[in-house]
Order: sequence, then structure tokens, then C-alpha cells
Amino acid sequence: MAEVRVERTEDGFRAVNDRGASVAIGDGDTDGVFTPVELLLAALGGCELVTVEPLTAQRGHRLARLAATVQADKIATSALGTITVTYDVELPEGDEKAAEVLKGVAARVHDKYCTVGNALREPMKVDQIVP
Repeated sequence: MAEVRVERTEDGFRAVNDRGASVAIGDGDTDGVFTPVELLLAALGGCELVTVEPLTAQRGHRLARLAATVQADKIATSALGTITVTYDVELPEGDEKAAEVLKGVAARVHDKYCTVGNALREPMKVDQIVP
């Protein structure tokens, strides 16, 4: 089970996991904090990259740089348009097959193995419990 506690703080909100990691959350008016939508985009980009990296390395193609920019336009008050994940990579010098391996692995991760991406594509049940 995945679980995160979100709580109000003196200057906004904070999400904390059971390993003690935390991230500040705000409404976009405060510097140094993520908005909930930015966290969603970060979750998608993070999910893809932490899955792509070991799979390409296991195939013998350790990328010199692996990053991604994740973007979405807000098309209505509570709706995002298409989310786009754009990879920024530096292939290993002299590795003729790295680009081909990366493209194949990244496509499979995007289409099938990224839990966050799958959750965004497939309708899911989200329950709420308010005492």
C-alpha cells in the first residue's frame, strides 16, 4: 500500500511519507513550494524515469544524462489537457545502440509499466472519508 499524509502547516501544506520525506505544497502564490498539479506532473515524470533508467542500464546502456520535462495546459478550472513527457537525454559516447534501446524501453514504460501513467489513463475509483 502507498500512503502519504498531507497536513496544513503554518505557511501552507506538507505531504509526508512513512520514510520521513516531505514536500511543501501550496497554491502557486508562494515561492519554493509545489502546487498539487506540479506534484502530479512530477509523479508522472519521476515514475517514467525511475523505471527507464535501470531498464536501459540492465541492457548495457547507461545514459550519460536522463531528464524529462512534463507539461500540461490547464484547459478548465479543474481540468488538464494532454500531458506531454519530453525526454532530455545524453547518450553514452560510442554506444551505437543506446538510442534504439532507450526508445523501446521508454515506449514500453510509458504505455505499460509506469503506475502513475496507468492511473492517469485508466478510470480509477477514488474514495473520500470525511468524519
